[in-house]
Amino acid sequence: MIIVMKPGAPRDQIDHVMERIEKIGLVSHPIFGTRRTVIAAIGDKHGRTFDDIEALPGVERVVPILAPYKMASLEVHEERSLVKINGFSFGGTQIGVIAGPCTIEDEATTIETARAVKAAGAVALRGGAFKPRTNPYSFQGLAEEGLKFLAAARDATGLAVVTEVVSASQVDLVAKYADVLQIGARNMQNFLLLQAVGEQEKPVLLKRGMSATLDEFLFAAEYILSEGNQNVILCERGIRTFEDHTRNTLSIATVPALRERTHLPVIVDPSHATGHATLVPAVSKAAIAAGADGIIVEVHPRPEEALVDGAQSLDFETFGRMMKDLARIADAVDRSL
Repeated sequence: MIIVMKPGAPRDQIDHVMERIEKIGLVSHPIFGTRRTVIAAIGDKHGRTFDDIEALPGVERVVPILAPYKMASLEVHEERSLVKINGFSFGGTQIGVIAGPCTIEDEATTIETARAVKAAGAVALRGGAFKPRTNPYSFQGLAEEGLKFLAAARDATGLAVVTEVVSASQVDLVAKYADVLQIGARNMQNFLLLQAVGEQEKPVLLKRGMSATLDEFLFAAEYILSEGNQNVILCERGIRTFEDHTRNTLSIATVPALRERTHLPVIVDPSHATGHATLVPAVSKAAIAAGADGIIVEVHPRPEEALVDGAQSLDFETFGRMMKDLARIADAVDRSL
């Protein structure tokens, strides 16, 4: 259930409600909105009435929640969540673009890419320092050295850094260098990792698993939210099907479907969805038109020389043209880039 507090309810009334929730054996999670506060009460008290909670000072109403994922549901948080990254807010009227190489190769290339994507309008730099690969003999990333190169690119450009963390033991290390911790598709149901990133404060970019339903995707987000970290961005990157004309199968309908279920920002990864650089601009435009709050796209100065995923990476010129097209699409749907 959720307890909706009256507008302007003071902190002592909020704390008192939370104390009462805890006394009856539920876990309380306050969500502070711009107009009012709601408190999610998590746990199983089947058959119990909550008239005593509704009678507490400052409480407007008590609402039962039907969605199985409580914290991620729009029922709990009717306002769209804003996830702030280095001054930019995902989930508002402005659309954010995260861009950079699939994997960090060296400091010079990382800084070169960061400068180019920032000049084109990107709000954050992506790049993998740790690369979970299906083939154990494939390049696995530069680890902490790659994180240092990302930090150097941030120092040179001011862009926020988004990079993947692949195990719970790495969370503190990656958080030391990154502004946003990414959970990749292969780790969407690594529950120990989800809990670990939920226990720290930095925003989390959660990618949908290759075979995950939307409910499973939102349950994964629930793991992070329930640990106290409310700064979660959902990323749709396509799922595995029998089709082979693209790397994965991306349903654009996922974007509005998620927006009907959750208050969390939703972005799209057209690079991993398609696997082909020629398809990325069209899919990016479709994502923005469908209501996505942003995209995360792979960009490399020389895709033919990229160590990983060169076939799906845009060069600087193509990325710049795409950003201009995306600005027009954003304007058409009453948003901005």
